[in-house]
Amino acid sequence: MMNLGMALELREAVQAAHPITGLAIALASVLWVEIVRDLYHTLSHLFPPLYRLHVWHHKVFRRDLSVVSDTIYRQAHWYNDVPESLVMLTLSILPWSIVHAGNITPQWAAWAGSLYTFTFLLGAIARGLGIPMVDELTDITHRPGEFTSLPSKWFVNRPYHWRHHFDNQDAYFSGTLTLIDKLLGTALSLKNKRIAVTGASGTLGIALLTQLHLANAKVTALTSSEAQISLDIAGEKLPIKTLSWQIGQEDNLLKELDKIDILIINHGINVHDRRDAGAIAKSYEVNTFSTLRLMETFYKTIQSDRDTIRKEIWVNTSEAEVNPAFSPLYELSKRATGDMVTMSRLDAPCVVRKLILGPFKSKLNPVGIMSADWVAKQVVNLAKRDIRNIIVTINPLTFVLFPLKEFCTANYFRFFSSSNAGSLKKLKTRAIK
Repeated sequence: MMNLGMALELREAVQAAHPITGLAIALASVLWVEIVRDLYHTLSHLFPPLYRLHVWHHKVFRRDLSVVSDTIYRQAHWYNDVPESLVMLTLSILPWSIVHAGNITPQWAAWAGSLYTFTFLLGAIARGLGIPMVDELTDITHRPGEFTSLPSKWFVNRPYHWRHHFDNQDAYFSGTLTLIDKLLGTALSLKNKRIAVTGASGTLGIALLTQLHLANAKVTALTSSEAQISLDIAGEKLPIKTLSWQIGQEDNLLKELDKIDILIINHGINVHDRRDAGAIAKSYEVNTFSTLRLMETFYKTIQSDRDTIRKEIWVNTSEAEVNPAFSPLYELSKRATGDMVTMSRLDAPCVVRKLILGPFKSKLNPVGIMSADWVAKQVVNLAKRDIRNIIVTINPLTFVLFPLKEFCTANYFRFFSSSNAGSLKKLKTRAIK
């Protein structure tokens, strides 16, 4: 009797929560059809019979997203968008089947995904028929014109989708939400990206260059050493392009950075227990001011729409931003760097990522716990999932403290400071050719 009573009470509670339950079911059904759409798109690049239909979509646009031919544009919708919508519509019945089998109410909410998909189908048919103005209302990610924002993190915008067409067709599959790309590791393609890493002769520098090379990037080592940097790939030494530079000479790298897609600022110094004037000056000069000068130099290379979409900066700020490193000047200089990077990326003309790394074994930290190779591998894996704050650590507190600190700091800077220059909106861009 107690079990029956509890069951009745549970049923009454569920019925009382109809509005919340209905909304959850509706949102889940819409999310499901979006997942179906993105998986269908992914399969279209892997399964030749589907690609023969999908390739029409890739024939449509020039690099500025203008249409090559109105006829091809209309045909592409019959070959690609309409079949895709029909697959979504067919599989949209699954959420209803689940709630019906589980006797979950309200069951009508499970048809939200079908209704949502029906709007896609109607839009695809209308574009295929060439009905005027429909494309402007329903094909938003393919509209031509200057980009006024960076690639989005969670929702697909024009810059994000442009990369699927003209950066790497084997990545950036998502259509509305970037969830599938994040799960598949296709939210950022490193293939053929020209990536430069500072601190390249250090333990983490070598590890990052190795992992980036394995991700098919074209790597460049930036180091204060005169020695040629070589990577150990499958037991063989592979010499890579190596450029020597010194702290304070960041502007001299402008010409080389103009050729770089992603700059990873990884150099640093740890004076450990020192606190004299020389140690203070050196810590801030190397860890903070050099980083900021390199960022500003790299920003100068961003002159076109293509640059805003392809170029990025990754900065190794360390988990010393929020946790003790038992080296006061290292902590202070890294925290200053972290705050300045947070402020800078509010108006940055490109994506800026932070690397918040825990203690790994290196020359700077011989008692580190994690291996640099493992840390580098996680950094690359998370970057390919378009994580903007990449946390790799064994300390669970960092996963709580850093997002909270970053949210508060970024909003404080946003509300109590302003920028008169350097923002993406004020960047004079050249049209993509």
